[in-house]
Amino acid sequence: MCRSSETPLDRIMSGLKDLPSWLAEQPAGQLGEVIIKGREIIDRTEAVAADATRRFEKAGGYKADGFLGMVPWLRVNGKLSGGAAAERVEVAHQLKELPRTEEALARGEIGYLHALTMARTAEHLGAAQVRKAEATLLKAAETMDPGQFVGVAKNFEHQVDAQGALAEANRAHERRYLRIGQPVDGLVRIDGLLDTEGGAIVRTALEPSAKPAKGDTRTPDQRLADALVERCQARIGPGHPDGAGPRPQLMIKASLDTLAGIDGAPAGELEWGGTLPAETVRRLACDSAVTRITGLGELEQEITHAGRSIPPATRRAMVARDHRCVFPGCDRPAPWCDGHHLVHWADAGPTKLDNLGLVCRTHHRKVHEEGWKLRREKDGRWIATPPALIVTSRSRSG
Repeated sequence: MCRSSETPLDRIMSGLKDLPSWLAEQPAGQLGEVIIKGREIIDRTEAVAADATRRFEKAGGYKADGFLGMVPWLRVNGKLSGGAAAERVEVAHQLKELPRTEEALARGEIGYLHALTMARTAEHLGAAQVRKAEATLLKAAETMDPGQFVGVAKNFEHQVDAQGALAEANRAHERRYLRIGQPVDGLVRIDGLLDTEGGAIVRTALEPSAKPAKGDTRTPDQRLADALVERCQARIGPGHPDGAGPRPQLMIKASLDTLAGIDGAPAGELEWGGTLPAETVRRLACDSAVTRITGLGELEQEITHAGRSIPPATRRAMVARDHRCVFPGCDRPAPWCDGHHLVHWADAGPTKLDNLGLVCRTHHRKVHEEGWKLRREKDGRWIATPPALIVTSRSRSG
């Protein structure tokens, strides 16, 4: 009697061959379970593939096919883009150091995108740091969609290594761009990348104008495109050419520890999703209204009396004194500038003219995220000093 040499892969492929005819017989209203099970099979297979990738790469199996590395082999034979192939190989490497995560993926308790987030967190912090909190992170992953879980992971990164999170945010900021093409067939192509903060600002500005009206037949993308044009057509700060009117409302949730720049504090959380490093939160809070949800008793007096938003009269006085961005060599006009606290109000700096200066967003970032120092001499000259090294410590001014 001959024993069958059929492998588990053979059985899977055979089942896939029979799946379309079986699926055609199922009631359309009951296909939700099929979709969910299908996704689970794909995710669990990713765990198996990660283990196989590591072993195949270690054995140098790709060399037999004439390839110089695992990524090009997987790109060609796995029918993946170069980026997707590199991602799978990197995830396979990181999951070797995160056995609980790989097991949870293999059991279908989390999806591949959850595991990808865990792998990237390990890449940023080191697997040893992630293993300390792996059980807690996985418990969160099991109850969240991948997008929500990214926020949890980023917050964890910030708590463990705020400077690393800031450096990563700065690298992301350097990748920003916007391209506006020439008209072709009556259309102009716009494409680009924004950092987390910039994306949230644009979304916040456009969302109110992008809501569908009664009988609106435009697609969501069309409404957003129209909202962008409408916002650009509108006058900036109507009635307040100096920018002294109400400020745009960008909602950020942050702890008092984050505002104080204390090590181990969580990252700021944007209303539309995404996290911000503590120093970015401090920059945005230079001229912002703060609503206290909870607070410590000993901070009650500071919360009540310290100014956050720069009053219109103070803003006008600052514009009359500074005229434009005070960073040496910058000529950006006042309406494009923020009010910057030389000593942050979270560090007991007053919201008074002597402690304020106009800075454009680019130079405001330099002071907070990039470690520059800004001061005003007694003769009124403004001095900007670059950091000695690339952001070795968080700046407490601003």
